[in-house]
Amino acid sequence: MKRTVEIDLQFQDTIAGPPVTQAQLWGQACSNDDITILSWKAQWIKQMKENKEHFGSFSDKGIGTLFNKHKHQPAICIGSGPSLKYNVDDLKDRNGIATISCLHNFHFLEDKGLGADYYVTLDAGEVTLSEVSEGGSKTEEEYWELTKNRTLLAFVSAYPPLLKKWRGKILFFNAPIPSEEVTKEMDDIEIFTSYVSTGGNVLGACVYIARAVFGCNPIAFMGADFSFGYDEKFHGWDSKYDRKLGNAIRVTDVFGNKVSTWQSYNNFKSFFDNMVCRVPGLWFNCTEGGTLGAYKEGNIAQIRQMTLKDFLLQWNIHEQIKEQFTNPSVKEQKIALLY
Repeated sequence: MKRTVEIDLQFQDTIAGPPVTQAQLWGQACSNDDITILSWKAQWIKQMKENKEHFGSFSDKGIGTLFNKHKHQPAICIGSGPSLKYNVDDLKDRNGIATISCLHNFHFLEDKGLGADYYVTLDAGEVTLSEVSEGGSKTEEEYWELTKNRTLLAFVSAYPPLLKKWRGKILFFNAPIPSEEVTKEMDDIEIFTSYVSTGGNVLGACVYIARAVFGCNPIAFMGADFSFGYDEKFHGWDSKYDRKLGNAIRVTDVFGNKVSTWQSYNNFKSFFDNMVCRVPGLWFNCTEGGTLGAYKEGNIAQIRQMTLKDFLLQWNIHEQIKEQFTNPSVKEQKIALLY
């Protein structure tokens, strides 16, 4: 018999840093590189050639046109984790803060009327095509029609049919591949040095673009669970991955509870934990769940755990007393002080 128990979720206490070395975190993050390269290198080369033939020079359509676009401004980078369903509606109060989302969230955000300013695609597989609409409430054609007003930031070796279906602006980036052979073959197609360090996952691309290309600071994470939810959901919507844990491991989440994840996703978490320790900036985890920055000893200080509502309040709290200054001659209004 299954039981449902309500618990009061509180973030763990903060610890000074990861209880492992940065070298260990990096080693964990890179542990699947060889098998990934072996599995995908032929497809990366083939699809880069096809995209080059269809779209022309990548340099002429590169993300460099967005350099410093949001300099010194906050940004929200949105992953596809299961916690997204709990706080996505708070995005309605983002008040002009730039949002950069994994493409897999397209249907979810568009259904909510909260479309991201930028969508990012990194994966080279056919699955990226179906993920645009999978789990949504509209038809595939309706979602493709919605793309005409959206910007897609795409890896040069992204799945060509996906890019051909996209009706809005597409800007390209490259990704460093830890293989001299693959790098040379890609350079032979076109030397394109707009490199985005990704950690092997699309949220990594979102974050790098926000920090290194847009010049954003601070940066907030959403949907960065890197684990299944307590209900064994993998996304914020019904997904084919739900309850198919397979060879899962148990790890600690930001509230100190045990959750299930795959080793590959725990590797991604290690990449980000290493990154926030190395790269200067203000980092906020507004996922409100998952494992980013979390260990059994506590949550690391380099990334501050915060609700999305409180993160947004840092820029919006003055709006609560707006009328007292924009319409000061009306005595009947409720008078309040910010602090």
